[in-house]
Amino acid sequence: MGPFAGQVPGLVRRVRRILDVSQRGLAALLDVSQSVVARWETGRTSPRVSVLERLLRLAGLVASVHDRLTGEQVDPMRADGARTRGGSRFPAHVDLRATGWWVPRELRTMTSVEAFAWVRRSRQAQDPAIRYRLGHHWKRVERLMHGTPDDHPALHQLAAEVVHLDERREARRRAVLERPNPAS
Repeated sequence: MGPFAGQVPGLVRRVRRILDVSQRGLAALLDVSQSVVARWETGRTSPRVSVLERLLRLAGLVASVHDRLTGEQVDPMRADGARTRGGSRFPAHVDLRATGWWVPRELRTMTSVEAFAWVRRSRQAQDPAIRYRLGHHWKRVERLMHGTPDDHPALHQLAAEVVHLDERREARRRAVLERPNPAS
């Protein structure tokens, strides 16, 4: 029965009261028929989300979504979340991880000059390799280790994560090189 748990009829009447209009007047404002407004008010149908947004905007109201258990407000997922290389969005139910700089699949296991050139190119373009797991077991393991993110990060955040990974790798490499040699 719509986003307000069966309370759409009361909401429509409240908006009419705020706007001080009849069913016919509200119908004219929303470009629908009077009988449609009557069906909303009796609970036989509910307005589409786009119409509901217009209805609320006309009355100067704002709708918000809250978690039933915690009462916290739930916001929509961000519009600037990372995208696939083809430009589409990643599935909403997966947790994205940046694992390094992007290299074509056929070169990922190589240590060739061409593979290192791709790493350098990706680093300059701030183009990280983005991975996610679909298996329930590994997803659960990752969430236990890293927590459950409430949104997909933006591309610049994933790139910053890879820069941090690079810095950690370099620090470990330096630490190994600076260790005293026990054979000497």
